[in-house]
Amino acid sequence: MNTIATNTNRSVSFIIPAMNEEKTLETLYAGIKKNIEGLCWAWEVIFLDDGSTDKTWKVMQELAATDSKHVKAYQFPMNKGKADALALGYRLASGDVVFTMDADLQDDPNEIPRFLEKIEEGNDIVTGWKRKRHDPWHKVLPSRVFNGVLSRVTGVDLHDHNCGFKAYKHEVVKSLPMYGDMHRMVPSLASFKGFNTTEIEVEHHPRMHGVSKYGWSRLIIGALDTMTVGFLQRFRNCPMHFTGKVAACFFTISMALMVAAAVIGFLGGSVTALLVLGSLNFLTGILICIQGLMMELQVYRTMENGRNLRTSEASTEGRAASPLRLLEKGYSKPEDMVVAG
Repeated sequence: MNTIATNTNRSVSFIIPAMNEEKTLETLYAGIKKNIEGLCWAWEVIFLDDGSTDKTWKVMQELAATDSKHVKAYQFPMNKGKADALALGYRLASGDVVFTMDADLQDDPNEIPRFLEKIEEGNDIVTGWKRKRHDPWHKVLPSRVFNGVLSRVTGVDLHDHNCGFKAYKHEVVKSLPMYGDMHRMVPSLASFKGFNTTEIEVEHHPRMHGVSKYGWSRLIIGALDTMTVGFLQRFRNCPMHFTGKVAACFFTISMALMVAAAVIGFLGGSVTALLVLGSLNFLTGILICIQGLMMELQVYRTMENGRNLRTSEASTEGRAASPLRLLEKGYSKPEDMVVAG
């Protein structure tokens, strides 16, 4: 039973990235509208066309023209990737709560009230769990492997990190960097900043239109991203602790080679190769230490800038960035983005 109260003083933003999903957008929009209007929340839908080659952009334009109050559409003429599309959506979103949903209709808009209910209970992030998936095994298996490893590495225990159906408090999406494939890592990245995540089972529908954009390559990408998140979790504020350990290994190898060279030289053997290898390992250790110090300097400067900008950031908190301001900040080039609505 839905217990969430109607609220006209709060707002919801729905971010919908899409690539070649012309047959699903109207149905998705209708489902969102039906479920959110009954709750009396102010709302907006931000459609992001990520380089589609079909009529996706045309459908988005038509929806924005039909319901200009609630629908905005943005287009990247060439494919930028889901993370870039979501990052732009996060910047543009003005809602107190921000939803992300896939455009393929596998996410069910009827679940929206349940997500909002969990947000109202005090959770910062609510993520879906597609317990009964309607996907082929070669898509499910890599996803389960990825989810298990990521939960173990980050300590954020979720069944379905991959699920694109999520709801966030406004301050969460405004505080997280988004690049590469890091959109799948949001709960893990958010945990670094003290945000909490809860998970709810959601209905997962079979794909009726279009073609899945994911394959086995995501397992490799996911493994690399997991390594990145694991590194950030342990060493984001003290990178020298990591580089120092690596450098110590090279110094140890260098010392061992030098000792071996001394012993062999004392016995009359040739030591040229050992001396060269020892010197190379020693120099490598020095370079890694220097790199670590540079990383520490960058962390220090970032923290200093954060303290200096805290007042100005607080004065603009809660306001959505305009497309023009995004362009001025280099977030997207003018020729890369078309706006409708």
